[in-house]
Amino acid sequence: MLLGSCSQPAEPRAATVAVAANFKTTLDVLEADFEAKTPHKIDVVVGSTGKLFAQIIYGAPFDVFLAADRARPQRLEREQSAVANTRFTYALGRLAVIGIDDPAQFSTSDVSRIAIANPDLAPYGKAAEQVITALGLTETIDPKLVLGENVGQAFAFVQTGNAQAGFVSEAQVRAINASQSIRFWQPDPDLYAPIAQDAVLLARAAESPAAVAFLDYLQSEAARDIISKHGYDLP
Repeated sequence: MLLGSCSQPAEPRAATVAVAANFKTTLDVLEADFEAKTPHKIDVVVGSTGKLFAQIIYGAPFDVFLAADRARPQRLEREQSAVANTRFTYALGRLAVIGIDDPAQFSTSDVSRIAIANPDLAPYGKAAEQVITALGLTETIDPKLVLGENVGQAFAFVQTGNAQAGFVSEAQVRAINASQSIRFWQPDPDLYAPIAQDAVLLARAAESPAAVAFLDYLQSEAARDIISKHGYDLP
């Protein structure tokens, strides 16, 4: 009986996907489509790109990293914490500001707190910082800044009334715009560095069928169509 039970095939292991907060809503849709089309499952861990990167460096049991930048997946490749030649750009992000429809409103008394993701941890926060500098608004906005750990938290600050405006991703704006009317402003993309979001297979998952299948799926036309419809440009 023992030999018989040991000889049976093991259940497929779900892949753990560490994803930047801005992409969580889109990943929810991708996850459902992927699991409907394959025998595999994924478990999702959400955070800022910088925090997830640090967790990977210290051995967090993640299989796939969906970052909001290119630099950290590249570094994981260089340090052999990721599988060589598995990195690719899955989305090009766009920045938006909710709560205002004109940057002149940053200076008004109605906007006393402005949320951004921590620029040291989150690429969307870094992009927000670049826009603020490019517009010459540093002295106006800095005293009003409220830092979130990631762009999801920056978004939540505005949704809960703890900030009157917030720098977020266009995908987050699209996710709520169908159900409620909101004011938002889209900074000119020339004001910030391109937000190229890279995916990579982590070293511990080199032989994981679920992780490999998910990255293959992420590059499929079906996945790319979902990503585009959620407010991202495609590479």
